[in-house]
Order: sequence, then C-alpha cells, then structure tokens
Amino acid sequence: QVQLVESGGGLVQAGGSLRLSCTASRTIFSINAMGWYRQAPGKQRELVARITSGTYTNYADSVKGRFTISRDNAKNTVYLQMNSLHPEDTAVYYCNAVVAGFGYWGQGTQVTVSS
Repeated sequence: QVQLVESGGGLVQAGGSLRLSCTASRTIFSINAMGWYRQAPGKQRELVARITSGTYTNYADSVKGRFTISRDNAKNTVYLQMNSLHPEDTAVYYCNAVVAGFGYWGQGTQVTVSS
C-alpha cells in the first residue's frame, strides 16, 4: 500500500510555469510506474505524463514539449514541471502509482491558468 500527497498547484497566468510534486509514503524505487493525470470540469480524467522505474517517459500529445516528468527515488517524489501553461491546462492534477497491479491515487491539486 502507498499514500500519495500532491503539492504545488495554484493560480498562474497563461505562459507561466508551475512544478507539481507527489511524495509517496514509502520508497518509490520499486514502483514500476508513476504518473500524473488531470481532470477538468465535465471531462474524463486523462493521462498527462508517466514515468517508469527505468525512467522511460511518455506524455499526452497536448503537453509534449511543455511538461517534463521526473522522479527522485531518494526523496520518494515524482515531479511534473509545467511550462508555457495554457488556460486549457486548468484541471485537478492527480498523482498515480501502480503497485502489484493496483492503482493508488493522491487527493489531487488544483491548477488554474488564467488567460
């Protein structure tokens, strides 16, 4: 089992940057895949970025070139650096970890991008 706590959300103007953090309650060294998802009002939750234990990454097309996911195993933390933010990036961002085939979620952090 693992608890995930996100932080770093907030209000930013279009073109600005934010860095989200997701800290796990246990070592993430052995967690094969961790990721960031987001859910905007009235829309389904969607994958934003994902990183494996081997540091393979993949991104949604809408964020490629603007967002970067990384992990610091020593700090049990996964980051999402978001640059050149657009108003359509506004959503609640959730951290996800897959452990033994079971998905765990954080409580989410709100990101609001004003135009």
